[in-house]
Amino acid sequence: MTYLVPFDGSALAEAALERATEFAALTDEEVVALVVIPLDERDFAVERGWIDESERYDPDEIESALRVQVAEVAPDATFRCERPEDVSSVASITTDVVRTIRTVAQDVDAEIVFIGSENAGRVSTPVTSVGAPVSEDPRYDVHIVRHAGGD
Repeated sequence: MTYLVPFDGSALAEAALERATEFAALTDEEVVALVVIPLDERDFAVERGWIDESERYDPDEIESALRVQVAEVAPDATFRCERPEDVSSVASITTDVVRTIRTVAQDVDAEIVFIGSENAGRVSTPVTSVGAPVSEDPRYDVHIVRHAGGD
């Protein structure tokens, strides 16, 4: 079995990765850190803080930076990067990211998905959050991390 951590480089994603690593040390499970970088989505990258407004969008550079960040937080975790194509003109980027997370969760036989999200599971969820839609899948348990570090 595997613990899957969708990772976007945020403080909450780091906290979720740390938590999954702590659980894995106790249960001897594998941790997979999943980075999802949508193709040709510069605004998404800016919104996530991966690049500044004035920087060039280079998914390879973003992947490399996030790989380093994952290695610093969880050196024993398996790093996986997916780059979903826009499969539907009516689907949002968030929908594409959620679909990718769910697919990978099934692919790696995830027992628990650790999500860093301030608002997953709340009654009102922002459109940009992947926490709530990912947490709705009954094939795995979900551990929601709402506080980063000493917060």
